[in-house]
Amino acid sequence: MADTATSTARAGDEGGMNYLERLPRRVVTVYLPLAIFVFVLLFPFYWMAITAFKPNEELTDYKNYSPFWVVRPTLDHIRYLLLDTSYPGWLLNTVIISVAATFLSLLASVFAAYAIERLRFKGSRSVGLAIFLAYLVPPSILFIPLAVMVFKLGLYDTRFALILTYPTFLIPFCTWLLMGYFRSIPYELEECALIDGATRWQILTRIVLPLAVPGLISAGIFAFTLSWNEFIYALTFIQSSENKTVPVGVLTELVRSDVYEWGALMAGALLGSLPVVILYSFFVEHYVSSMTGAVKE
Repeated sequence: MADTATSTARAGDEGGMNYLERLPRRVVTVYLPLAIFVFVLLFPFYWMAITAFKPNEELTDYKNYSPFWVVRPTLDHIRYLLLDTSYPGWLLNTVIISVAATFLSLLASVFAAYAIERLRFKGSRSVGLAIFLAYLVPPSILFIPLAVMVFKLGLYDTRFALILTYPTFLIPFCTWLLMGYFRSIPYELEECALIDGATRWQILTRIVLPLAVPGLISAGIFAFTLSWNEFIYALTFIQSSENKTVPVGVLTELVRSDVYEWGALMAGALLGSLPVVILYSFFVEHYVSSMTGAVKE
């Protein structure tokens, strides 16, 4: 009976492997979907890159120049962006705001996730669900009451207006992500530490957090990316050009009436996306592993 089941399983495995070994089926099931996915994913970056290096005559003359290639590349758009606009200041503002908002969000999310998952108080699951549901509230609804608070506190047109409002949508998801990761850490480790006389603070800092580094990296990348690309709050709470972030500055300063400076716009978008790309390239393994730990239960 066991031999029959084993042979049946082997036959099924071999059949599944043979299914992918045939070239026509492999093209249809693997190569073609992968090629479509890569094209859809990378074509916008390719278009930004070639537009950023095209001279103005190639951007408008499609009869003599191909829209998908650069004949005479130039650095004029990048030079104009970095030297004749406030783009370096926008980039610095975005970095400061994103790093500060990410730090505050991670700090609050660690405490909230640990309290919900490890302290086992009554109603902890309901609190965790409520925190996650708060993430689903659209920012287009939240920015109206937040604007009133920002004006009353005198934070309008300052970096602190964004640093203190970004955690309203960063903390809920980061807390939910860390809850799933903390849940995967064995309770026995904490119980042994409590028997040895460790406090909750020592358990959090010396046992839980070192084991949850991939989850912290994943939550940090997520929070940093959302902060970096956020538009509605930055457009609402910032007015002066020197305090703007990259998404708002590129759109509001490089579009004048009906004149679109496409070369500078694409150069700004391309340069603005590089820090996030570099961040993901360094920590992609931790990001994937922590996402797996967060959702496996």
